Amino acid sequence: MADLSVELTAPNGVKYTQPTGLFINNEWVKSSDGETITSINPTNESEITSVQAASPDDVDKAVAAAAKAFKDPSWRDIGGTARGDLMFKLVELIEKNKEVLATIETWDNGKPYSVALNEDLSEVSGAIKYYAGYADKIHGQVIETTPAKLAYTLREPVGVCGQIIPWNYPLAMAAWKLGPALAAGNTVVMKSAEQTPLSILFFANLIKEAGFPPGVVNILNGLGRKAGAAMAQHPDIAKIAFTGSTATGREIMKMAAGTMKNITLETGGKSPLLVFDDADLEQAVKWAHIGIMSNMGQICTATSRVLVQAGVYEKFVEEFKKTVKEVSVVGDPFAESTFQGPQVTKTQYERVLSFVESGKSEGATLISGGEPFTKVGGGKGFFISPTIFTDVKDNMKIFREEVFGPFVVISSFETEEEAVKRANDTTYGLGSAVFTRDISKAHRVARDIEAGMVWINSSNDSDFRIPFGGVKQSGIGRELGEAGLEAYTNKKAVHVNLGTML
Repeated sequence: MADLSVELTAPNGVKYTQPTGLFINNEWVKSSDGETITSINPTNESEITSVQAASPDDVDKAVAAAAKAFKDPSWRDIGGTARGDLMFKLVELIEKNKEVLATIETWDNGKPYSVALNEDLSEVSGAIKYYAGYADKIHGQVIETTPAKLAYTLREPVGVCGQIIPWNYPLAMAAWKLGPALAAGNTVVMKSAEQTPLSILFFANLIKEAGFPPGVVNILNGLGRKAGAAMAQHPDIAKIAFTGSTATGREIMKMAAGTMKNITLETGGKSPLLVFDDADLEQAVKWAHIGIMSNMGQICTATSRVLVQAGVYEKFVEEFKKTVKEVSVVGDPFAESTFQGPQVTKTQYERVLSFVESGKSEGATLISGGEPFTKVGGGKGFFISPTIFTDVKDNMKIFREEVFGPFVVISSFETEEEAVKRANDTTYGLGSAVFTRDISKAHRVARDIEAGMVWINSSNDSDFRIPFGGVKQSGIGRELGEAGLEAYTNKKAVHVNLGTML
């Protein structure tokens, strides 16, 4: 492994050994074609390091290792309790190394270190611990029919699972997928996002240290169009789980159709947040700010369309603008005072700025931000001032398309019926939020909104114990909670003839 790792010192002074290879069969190996991916620090645009990039041949090797491990009695028949013990050991190692993991995540991704350490790493540990507890509690059932038949079901693992994680929450999304897959007895080939490959590679060493057998978890870096496409089409991968853009999700769905894979897709969103006249306005403003400006706005469930009832519209806009100015401190992600770091890549940075120009050209009113933030890193880095548009019409591009940045549109409505109709006028259906003191109205609107999740008097406070997913073009299936296990198990029905004679 000597030539597949590098000693690095992060901007906060943390020194560590960064793996740079492909993790296959518990070993670090080089790419078969010698291609690499360079990781860029979004804070100052400097190169961090380069990692091996998997080719389709490397995907074949990883899948073969996972398939062999799945058939190996030492893994499949190890028993749920023993699998859970390995997962609990992994949680201990995550906790032991959380400062290093958070450091890598911040350096590679740009998110504030305090968020990576206190929120993301807590999510990683919590999700894996949650599913570790489920590992020996995945049961079938006996189904009563007649005295002449015994019928029961078995919950069996699906096999080799291909998992493709995004760049906005690399470790957290890995945990969401690894937890249920491993608890159910599957094996995994995971591809990191090409923009943020570093933290999950360090994580791979913890998997080996925890004692998982070779081939159970394989982690690849690679380009989506090469490694990701090879995984989606691979005949020996039984399931694909993907988190990312809707456009990419459509392509994966097409490719997976060739072998009729089990799929879970968590894709884009343009989630509405409705504020009624009777809402606690102070809380609505604070939660609306969290709902769109957290993680540099790079959240699939971000409540980026804010609809405010006319009676409180002006007051809401005034207070929201004030909150953004006071709370959304843009700066070095390793600084304690920073709320908003840089966008993850130059591509994403330019995409957000292009939406600013679109909003202006369509006639919306820019009341805050909308330009590069140049007071950090000597003018380098992918920083954008948090952006607020008002007077936004429903047909505008900025109202209808996902921006995936610190970018919010605010519009007013008159009636509950209008608010629900406009909230649902979208191809997406991932998250949504409702602010009102009227509990009957809250439940009524929550039922009427077309989304996989509704927050009442909060926004984006997800929980790994609660199902997560969308409707319409925001995805297929659910992650997290007990529902997350369903995607990683097959139900087999067994019929036992106890006396029916022909």
